Amino acid sequence: MKVDFADLNYQYYTIKKKIDKNLKSVIGSSSFIGGSFLKKFEKEFSIYCNIKYCIGVGNGTDALEIAIESLNLPHGSEIIVPTNTFIATAEAVVRSGKKIVFAEVNYNNNLLNVNKIENKISKKTSAIIPVHLFGQSCDMLKILEIAKKYQLKVIEDCSQSHGAYFKGKHVGTMGDIGTFSFYPGKNLGGFGDGGGIITNNFKLNNICRRISNHGRLQKFDHKIIGRNSRLDNLNASILIEKLRLLNKWIKMRNINARLYNDNLDSKYIDLPQLNKDCYHSYHLYVIKVNKRNLVRQLLKQKGIATGIHYPESLNKNKIFNINNKKSFKISNILSKKILSLPIYESISKKKILYVCRVLNEIVKEHH
Repeated sequence: MKVDFADLNYQYYTIKKKIDKNLKSVIGSSSFIGGSFLKKFEKEFSIYCNIKYCIGVGNGTDALEIAIESLNLPHGSEIIVPTNTFIATAEAVVRSGKKIVFAEVNYNNNLLNVNKIENKISKKTSAIIPVHLFGQSCDMLKILEIAKKYQLKVIEDCSQSHGAYFKGKHVGTMGDIGTFSFYPGKNLGGFGDGGGIITNNFKLNNICRRISNHGRLQKFDHKIIGRNSRLDNLNASILIEKLRLLNKWIKMRNINARLYNDNLDSKYIDLPQLNKDCYHSYHLYVIKVNKRNLVRQLLKQKGIATGIHYPESLNKNKIFNINNKKSFKISNILSKKILSLPIYESISKKKILYVCRVLNEIVKEHH
């Protein structure tokens, strides 16, 4: 049996008529930059997140860079980032002229370990970037307590957590500012790159809008040095239709996750651990196994595609010039054990049970 890792066609064909109609409308009006669909999406996404402002930008990395710039943090100041995340989080810090300080993550959920943050704080620390990885929120209660104690800004990286909640609040709404990616493979993904920034702060909203659009809010209203990073109207017209089904699709992912949880052998497989204060949106379903590379190879031979998020913790990447690479014990262990299984909306129960049966047999034999 062949089991793909992702299915990017399902969402489109579910709402094909609506998307095609919107695309035809944008093309017919020649309203490619800005436009009514962008304004409508920004409004509806802000309502969805229960926040005042949403700014559509070119991609998730730009969203992070613009968010950092908008906070006017001291040049060369330090920003704390978890070791286990996509490189974009760390890239954004370095490209913004700030110094990156890595902090350890939890073994059980791969998220920023809140008990390891304070010993990373110095007089130069200006912000924390909690990454809500795989679709689960970090412990924002503790992070906000630390940020308040040391007067630090909080930038929530929500690139993998559309539709995730912490204590009833949507991710991205608890810190000073939140960032999203609308890359095609995300739970809420467009047809190409796209990103978003959310905030309740009127001033930050205006600054982010100016930065993303050549320093202006209106044509020729250039007040600051900006850049070109805009979510185009075509992508917005797609995202607005997908947004209306996002909760349904996330429920389907949760059903698939429960099916995995009930059928995988926890004696040999470390299953994802869910924080009781969180609602998981399961962008990824990530397990931990011994002999990961061998297990992955054997799964591939059985037609089962998998992923690794991520094969190297960022503290070990030479481009960041981090000392004491071995001190991040948990991150280094995770990079050798984590394995992402297929969990998309359209995967059948039959295929999930097949994955479970094959995987259970493999890990039992090779543990």
